[in-house]
Amino acid sequence: MVDTVENRPQAVQAMPAVRAVTFADVKASLIEGLSDFARAPAFGLAFGALYAAGGLAIVACVFFFELGYLAYPLFAGSVLIGPFVAAGLYDVSRELEAGREPTWNGVLSTIFAQRQRELGWMAFVTIFAFIIWMYQVRLLLALFLGFASFATLNDFLKVLFTTSDGIAFLAVGHVIGAALALGLFSITVISFPLLMDRNLDVVTAMITSVQAVLTSPGPMILWGICVVALIAIGTAPAFLGLIFVLPVLGHATWHLYRRAVAPLP
Repeated sequence: MVDTVENRPQAVQAMPAVRAVTFADVKASLIEGLSDFARAPAFGLAFGALYAAGGLAIVACVFFFELGYLAYPLFAGSVLIGPFVAAGLYDVSRELEAGREPTWNGVLSTIFAQRQRELGWMAFVTIFAFIIWMYQVRLLLALFLGFASFATLNDFLKVLFTTSDGIAFLAVGHVIGAALALGLFSITVISFPLLMDRNLDVVTAMITSVQAVLTSPGPMILWGICVVALIAIGTAPAFLGLIFVLPVLGHATWHLYRRAVAPLP
């Protein structure tokens, strides 16, 4: 599998052609994502468990170091790394789409081969966005709640929901967070599977992703809402739901990418 056209060293390809997607395409992508998960569950469960374990580790560290007030922003920020964790699932879907049986050796080899490609830089972009997100949270905490005292999580929640400064912090924080999330969503919605599939530079991938969002804003916004909603549902039972949610979203992302970007001639 590693010795495919997509994975061989080659000249950087031309700018991909973007196609409009519809609301029906979003639905079909989710259905196909569920189908791929059912056809190759071992891969999905493994990557999903890795993502869920990461969420649990974040929560454990937050409460161990008594930083409970950072639990929500850390969780919200951790959503940003989901597309990178799901990278192996894009290859699984690609193999199934081609009528081949995915193997662990092939999937892991493909992931490892990305060290010579641009996917790592895309991961760096998401990590950088996560750092910016956490920095602005700390900045807003200092601006709005700098003089408040909250030694415990309960104290923090009380200040947050019963004071004007706390409510202002929530409002401004969510507005800034939504703007950051929208920007990151626009440059990453299809860039990860695109970089996995083709030998492109990271800037071209991000531009293509933004073009896909601008070409089909309604369906793409619906897709973003579906991602956030499903991840939120998946975190409810102690993050265990993410074991099943991440694979479906990962596979579905591949199929949405295939609909949004025209195949090579």
